[in-house]
Amino acid sequence: MRKLLDKLSIDGFILAIFAAVGVAALLPAQGRAVPVVDGAVTVAIAVLFFLYGARIHPREALAGLKHWRLHVVILTFTFVVFPVIGVLLRFLPEVLLRPELYAGLLFLTLLPSTVQSSIAFTSIAGGNVPGAIVSASVSNLLGVFITPLLVLALMATTGEVQFHSSSIVDLCLQLLLPFLLGQLARPWSPSSSRSTPRR
Repeated sequence: MRKLLDKLSIDGFILAIFAAVGVAALLPAQGRAVPVVDGAVTVAIAVLFFLYGARIHPREALAGLKHWRLHVVILTFTFVVFPVIGVLLRFLPEVLLRPELYAGLLFLTLLPSTVQSSIAFTSIAGGNVPGAIVSASVSNLLGVFITPLLVLALMATTGEVQFHSSSIVDLCLQLLLPFLLGQLARPWSPSSSRSTPRR
């Protein structure tokens, strides 16, 4: 199977994503299974960030935190360029883009990307994983405030903006705390003896 994927130049992680979508579409969590699945997803994401923290050298993490040009570019695309693209989609003929579908696409352009997918794809591409962790985390923290404002400004909706501090706490507990614990546990990680910080 691995040789076939190599010949087709298809990453196994991409296939796993499609497989997960297929399973979720055919066998969605229902009833009592919903909180169990939600808890499993939360634990899986926390473990993922713990492993990233245990693998990345603290100097790499600090360099990713200080790479402000990268973060500015990502934040600009997330909260400026993509919303502009969403607004421009409005001018497509209705035969190509129904109003119902347009509303969904517009809303999608107003959201930051999921942290785990941003980091996973960056890691697969051999990119700057520490920078991706910082940018994706900051994007999601800012999204708690910016996305509702963009929705009110650009979408035909009524209501008021509500900011929930619990969202920020959840992000910190689910993403940042496991990563910091992984950094603390790094001296006992097998990867610490094999990896060297990038210059």
